Amino acid sequence: MEAGTPLRRNVWQVLRARLKEHPLARVGPGLITGVADDDPSGIATYSQAGAQFGLNMLWTMPLAFPLMAAVQLMCADIGRVTGRGLSANIKAAFPRPVVYGVVFSLLIANVLNISADVAAMGEVAELVCGIDRHLMTACFVLGTLLLQVFIPYHRYVSFLKWLSAALLAYAAVLFTVHVPWGQVALRTVWPRLTLNADAAAVVVGVFGTTISPYLFFWQASEEVEEMRMRGGAPLVSDAGAAEAELGRIRWDTWSGMFYSDLTAYFIILATAVTLHAAGVTDIDSAARAASALRPLAGEFAYGLFALGVLGVGLIGVPVLAASGAYALAEAMGWHEGLERKWRDARGFYAIIGVSVLAGLGIQYSPISPMKALFWSAVINGVVAVPLLVVILLLVSKRAVMGAFTASGPLRLLGWMTVAVMGVAAVGMFALH
Repeated sequence: MEAGTPLRRNVWQVLRARLKEHPLARVGPGLITGVADDDPSGIATYSQAGAQFGLNMLWTMPLAFPLMAAVQLMCADIGRVTGRGLSANIKAAFPRPVVYGVVFSLLIANVLNISADVAAMGEVAELVCGIDRHLMTACFVLGTLLLQVFIPYHRYVSFLKWLSAALLAYAAVLFTVHVPWGQVALRTVWPRLTLNADAAAVVVGVFGTTISPYLFFWQASEEVEEMRMRGGAPLVSDAGAAEAELGRIRWDTWSGMFYSDLTAYFIILATAVTLHAAGVTDIDSAARAASALRPLAGEFAYGLFALGVLGVGLIGVPVLAASGAYALAEAMGWHEGLERKWRDARGFYAIIGVSVLAGLGIQYSPISPMKALFWSAVINGVVAVPLLVVILLLVSKRAVMGAFTASGPLRLLGWMTVAVMGVAAVGMFALH
């Protein structure tokens, strides 16, 4: 026994060293943000796009990629350069009603989105293992809540990174079905689409799901967490670290958003070549998309799709809950951070708990989870446009960013995103 102990210790040390050298160890907030973007409610939206319009909605993803990446990069830079989250920076630079209006709208939208996500996870779990969906939903909610409260950030974030592999399930689905790649390439750049109310509604939904306010707050705050965890300082006071840190953020964010965007593209493609091709054009949840795949693409494709929903849900729900907690805690001046023990940040963890449990509670109310998702999209659509303007003003202020104000091309992409999201918000109201 005694002889075996040093051997086990050495094996464990080698394993830890190998894990630290793994490519996933070099990425962080950008990857997790990207995966959280493809949460179960997002999967439902992308599935509907593919089922209803086939290959003719693939063009939305190449257009969305540079826009979502630019916005997330600006948010990450704000967090790392200033050493404060997005909400704290808005509070310092704008009147208090601005930050409180944004934060409380975000919290409401997040709770509704959590409700839709955990409902989808419960439905998929019931399909896979036959256990009651409400019981499975409660297990998922309590599990994610306990992990956030009792596991420190530096350990919890490793768990989230490995869960990001769940998105590979949607690429794997394509190996189980026939894909007309020539048509796919053509329709990606030249869609055959009639511009009517139905098409506009789906485009609005796709962009609203892909570029969401909760992701802005999450990535800025996680850069602050990473800085604290590594013992760094804000770049405004530690310019010597800027080149390496800003380079890391660019790689992490652009690669994370590419992974997210490519996955969404695969989801649209997978449902286009299976559901749309079979005449199934109405998908109102991720669980229904998985269920509809079963007779068309076989058990393996169905299982991959279902497991993907559960995997990304386990990332999406904590990100939704924590983003609102960061935003409100910073606005109120409370201690915040997933690295802190719950006794040292009671208000922060209370917001996480209330958000997740309120999302669970909606499952037992007369409110439909899909209706909750719609209202979440409406609130996000309303909040996103002025919030994007605020972010662009922040990254352009030398008083905030010092020598690290955003470049001209990055700001241009940001203003293009404002235009796209503005059209999406107007369209959302016009179409409903």
